[in-house]
Amino acid sequence: MKAELQENSAIISGLQKDNETLQSSVKALPQRFNLVEQNIRESNLEINCVPEHKTENLSTILTQIAKTVDSHIGDGDIHHVTRVAKLNNDSDRPRMVFAKLRSPRHRDAMLAAVAKFNKSKSKEKLSTQHLGMADPPKPVFVSEHLPPAIKFLHAAARLKAKKEDFKFVCVRNRRVFLRRNEYSPAIFIRNVECLDSIISSQHRS
Repeated sequence: MKAELQENSAIISGLQKDNETLQSSVKALPQRFNLVEQNIRESNLEINCVPEHKTENLSTILTQIAKTVDSHIGDGDIHHVTRVAKLNNDSDRPRMVFAKLRSPRHRDAMLAAVAKFNKSKSKEKLSTQHLGMADPPKPVFVSEHLPPAIKFLHAAARLKAKKEDFKFVCVRNRRVFLRRNEYSPAIFIRNVECLDSIISSQHRS
């Protein structure tokens, strides 16, 4: 009887360990999936708020943006460019432009050039005017092509930043960062829970 109890106890203990291992593996799956998805997108750009026209040439628009911000991107560096269907059909914003460049290096160079251009021309940031489109000028945004999970986190960070008076929210290499002001360090936001804990700690300090 005692031997049987010990055997059952050992079986239960083994099952518990197997269960813990499985739970740990399941928790890690979303992170692994995000990593794979990020790697697939590492040469991609998304361009938002470019007005739509029936006769538009998206490659020409992309090279015009590159020329404006002094980024050396030509037709040969563009593997694919297209409009993407809206997630919200009720939105009056134009469909996003998706572009796949030749390499992550070309993508990063383009992003850096856009950031430098906007910083140096704070009153004349990249807009439809630079693309030769009709007035009034409307801002054009060039950014990384983020996986849905990172987009969600970025949106949550922007809401928190506005509510808690953080001045800067940015995404670099698919990572979301917060900064309270020009003099404070950048804080890496790993997930929503991390975002909540950082805001709480900022209040305590």
